[in-house]
Amino acid sequence: MEQTLGLRRTLRFRDLLLYGIVLVQPTAPVPVFGVLYEKSHGHVTLTILLALIAMLFTAISYGRMARAYPQGGSAFLYVGKEIHPGLGYLTGWGLIMDYIVNPLICIIWCSNAGRNFFPGVPYIAWVVGFVILFTLLNCNGIETSARINALLAAALGLIVVWMLTAAVHWLLHSNHVTSATFLAPLTLSGAADRTAMFRGTATAVLAYIGFDGISTLADEAHDPHNNIPRAIVWTCLATGILGAIEVYFAELAWPRGAAFPNIDTAYVFVAGLVGGRTLFIVVNLAMLVATVGSGMASQLGAARLLYAMGRDGALPRRFFGAVDNKSRIPRNNVLLIGAVCFVGALMLSFSLGADLLNFGALVAFMGVNLSSAVRAWRQQQQRILPLLSSSIGFLTCALLWWNLDEKAKIVGSIWALTGILLWIARRKYSSQSGNTAAQSSEPVT
Repeated sequence: MEQTLGLRRTLRFRDLLLYGIVLVQPTAPVPVFGVLYEKSHGHVTLTILLALIAMLFTAISYGRMARAYPQGGSAFLYVGKEIHPGLGYLTGWGLIMDYIVNPLICIIWCSNAGRNFFPGVPYIAWVVGFVILFTLLNCNGIETSARINALLAAALGLIVVWMLTAAVHWLLHSNHVTSATFLAPLTLSGAADRTAMFRGTATAVLAYIGFDGISTLADEAHDPHNNIPRAIVWTCLATGILGAIEVYFAELAWPRGAAFPNIDTAYVFVAGLVGGRTLFIVVNLAMLVATVGSGMASQLGAARLLYAMGRDGALPRRFFGAVDNKSRIPRNNVLLIGAVCFVGALMLSFSLGADLLNFGALVAFMGVNLSSAVRAWRQQQQRILPLLSSSIGFLTCALLWWNLDEKAKIVGSIWALTGILLWIARRKYSSQSGNTAAQSSEPVT
């Protein structure tokens, strides 16, 4: 009797946890540090910790839904199955925006990092260069392997240790450091600080995005029923704790109230302050390489998502569903996203791009929490705690969504409205096609 071959279940909890940390990156708060510092009035550590609370409840809901759908899934699947296919489609539409915005903000950050090395080169030249780099490499089918990503994450981890050591050494030998200095990042002075902190926390969600990717390994995990949910939660927790430590010492080192030479690459200048020119170059170069890899991968991921929608008829098949014969890459989509990134990098700031990305992510997170709550409500036993945790996750994500930049909410709402109109048009077209097919199949009398 022939046996059906499947994936080997070799990944244990520690393997899943390591995968999750590599996926999110140990330096996740570094690119967004300056934006958080500006938005939160210098309370970056608090924003990372508060975002952790919302993300932990969301991670618990993701784990619960991954247990219910062990074959792997995503937010749009969970919402579509548990609530309504239309809401699932809208959730997926929001994730498409995330896929497109991600390479865009990577290009913005890389362009600013490039200017740190060569400030005389205009910003637009860096944007053009990185757009061409991302697009050409993706059009030729060049991808980074999982092993390279793991090595890069390990290298970034060593740089984090170097940065923290330099920061501690600098603080110990600084004359202006007092006991009050160590409490300043965690102390709010009034209502204005609290408002700013919530706005910063909404952006801090960016440091956690990616932890849900562990659910895609359900078919290769040992005891996925328990290990997948545990790994999702612990990855989120590890990301938050490590990120809080990184930004805490950076906050302590930078003179309070002093402006950064470049807000988008602020952490790099903190590295230069505590570690000199050498650490400045190392951190800037390492983050540049990491962001290039992330931007390339996200551009190709967005292109493949658009290809899948074109292949399924959700988008025009002739353009979006086409694949290059030689590279086997959806070249049209790669070129389209490259063009969008070019225009977007010239029109948007890194801060607005980050909030726009978080718009879609928080909508997806709210959907997962709501799906988990609905599933818990349908259960007859032991439903109180799951319902409570899912509800808290939904409310905290909704609060963070409300505190996003107004421009991001306007653009995101327009995107969502476009998705709704496309969904209605698609249903209407499918209905008309079905009626036409039925009429043509009727027998002639």
